[in-house]
Amino acid sequence: MSLTSLSGLTFAIVMLFLAGVHVYWALGGRWGTGATVPTIGGRAVLNATPLACYVVALLLVLAAVVVCGRAGLFEAGAWSPYCGFGSWCLSALFFVRAVGDFRLCGFFKTVRGTAFAFWDSRLYSPLCLVLSLLAVRVALRPILT
Repeated sequence: MSLTSLSGLTFAIVMLFLAGVHVYWALGGRWGTGATVPTIGGRAVLNATPLACYVVALLLVLAAVVVCGRAGLFEAGAWSPYCGFGSWCLSALFFVRAVGDFRLCGFFKTVRGTAFAFWDSRLYSPLCLVLSLLAVRVALRPILT
């Protein structure tokens, strides 16, 4: 298995796991919800509805498909250019998420001392940086290999 294929497969596994977690939350699951949304003064800055969780799950599955298509894990056919462009977009998106908004999330956040901030510094932001690098590796794949 090539490094590109391995990168695409790793990216897809993470995306599909996260999609499953979002479906679990949409169905009423509570595991992990205490540290998944930024808070200020003990109040969540957003309220994730079940519909929002389903939409995020769908987008995560689509991200997995795009990167797998670019990595050559299946024949993308006419969609190949979109998979290439999408891989670059996903890399940029996850990099921007890792850097953060300089307030609530990312490596340079200023709001600290919350459960979300703890996990964001130790898991969420580093994971986003790794996902960005995996997507770059896949996006750099030569068209004909």
